Amino acid sequence: MKIDWSIPQVRAGFWGGIDKLIGPGATKAEKNLQLYVPFSSGFMMVLYAHYAQLGWTNVQLLIAGLLAVDIVGGIITNATSSAKRWFHREGQGFKQHLSFIVTHFVQLSLYSWAFLDFDAIWVAVIGGYMVLACIFIMQVTLYLQRPVALALYSLSLVIALYWDSAPQGLEWFVPLFYLKLLVSHILREEPYRPDHE
Repeated sequence: MKIDWSIPQVRAGFWGGIDKLIGPGATKAEKNLQLYVPFSSGFMMVLYAHYAQLGWTNVQLLIAGLLAVDIVGGIITNATSSAKRWFHREGQGFKQHLSFIVTHFVQLSLYSWAFLDFDAIWVAVIGGYMVLACIFIMQVTLYLQRPVALALYSLSLVIALYWDSAPQGLEWFVPLFYLKLLVSHILREEPYRPDHE
C-alpha cells in the first residue's frame, strides 16, 4: 500500500462528470462497491416496504428507494481513497465542503415532504445539527478531527434514537445520513492506493 495525493486527469464528457462524482482514478473495486451496494440497498428498501405492507404510495416507494441509493452510495463513495484524494485536494477547503453539506437540505426536505407531512422543524433540527457539527469538525485541528467527528456522530445517534420519530421502515435514514456527512465525507484521510497502480 502507498499514499498518493496526485490526481489523475479528469476525463472529458459524461465520464468526466462521473470522475468528479467519485474521484478520478477510482479502482475497479471502488467502482463495484459504489455501484452494486447502493442500488441493492435501494432495491431492498422498496422490496421491504412492499412486503412489510407499509402502505406507502408509489411516490413514497420511489423516494425511499432513491434516498437509500443516495445515502448508502454517499457513505461508500466518500470513504474511498479516490474520493478522499479528490474532495480533499488543494483548493477544496471550508467553503467547498460546507457548500456540499448544505446541499443535503434537499434530501432532508424530500424525506420530510414524503414521510413527515413536511415538518419544517424536523428539517431545521436535523439539518441544523448537520451544519453545526460539520463546521465544528472542520475547525478542529486535523489530528483531532476523526475523534471529534465520531463523538458528534455518536450524539447524532442519540438524536436519532430519542428525538426523531422515524416512520416504520425508515429508522435507518437519520443515522446513515449523518454517517455519510460527519464521518465519510468531511474527514480528510490519506488516500491509500493499491501497489499495482
